[in-house]
Amino acid sequence: MRLATILTPTGPRAAAQVGESFVDLHATDPGLPRCIKDLLAASSAVRAAAVAAAKSPAAVKYAGNAVKLLPPVPNPGKILCIGLNYRDHAIEGGKAIPTEPVVFGKFPNTLIATGEAIKLPKVAQKVDYEAELVIVIGKTGRHIPNDQSAFGYVGGYTCGHDVSARDWQFRGEEKQWIIGKTFDTFAPIGPVVVTPDELTDPHKLQVQLRLNGQTLQNSNTKEFIFGVPHLLWFLSQVVTLEPGDLIFTGTPPGVGIARKPPILLKAGDIAEIEIEGIGVLRNPVVAES
Repeated sequence: MRLATILTPTGPRAAAQVGESFVDLHATDPGLPRCIKDLLAASSAVRAAAVAAAKSPAAVKYAGNAVKLLPPVPNPGKILCIGLNYRDHAIEGGKAIPTEPVVFGKFPNTLIATGEAIKLPKVAQKVDYEAELVIVIGKTGRHIPNDQSAFGYVGGYTCGHDVSARDWQFRGEEKQWIIGKTFDTFAPIGPVVVTPDELTDPHKLQVQLRLNGQTLQNSNTKEFIFGVPHLLWFLSQVVTLEPGDLIFTGTPPGVGIARKPPILLKAGDIAEIEIEGIGVLRNPVVAES
């Protein structure tokens, strides 16, 4: 399924994308959850009911060009991020291939949906783009095995944009990764979450970023240093992963700060992230007022 969170007259609702429309699942079947986190965590019977509701002739639908999309997971408990997870990106930056995942985090204030504006902070002058595949957790897990069974904890995948203020991220002797990554609006996600039954292999997906129509990042998740099972195993040693948690899996080469001369985000830009099998996450860039 292709799941989204839409804004309806009665508030945010979990929805299924069907063609060019979005089906309000709870309005179609009141037995279904209103929240996408609850739907991801639900039993196979509930998920089957959601599939049936999406296909129902009596489905409550909204036209895709008229509905407001919210972040598909609007209230994640955790936003965990992986740095340097593409071999070609590590090489681009002149860094050694990591022997274990590099982890940082973002806060919920960073989340915005497709179509919403990335705001360039007044206090940052070097704001960069990073296209990323995002894992959405679907089942609670601690000490998840580093094998194929780990995929049972995945609720789906979406596009993510790890916007980064490099002048804050790399300031000082100790660096400041989290503070450089967690300004308001610095984590666009969407437009939808694609469930694993539809997106069966997250390790063979083309990942692209276009800025004002120019392709600046273009790689494939086959370049992952650490695949999905390894990331879930590594992270779940430390924290319990819960439905709706987001894991940004790292960015491919082509980031702006590594270019000569650098290409950084500016007001008036349009950033588009496209991931094979998921869709396009599109955000304008504006200056903070």
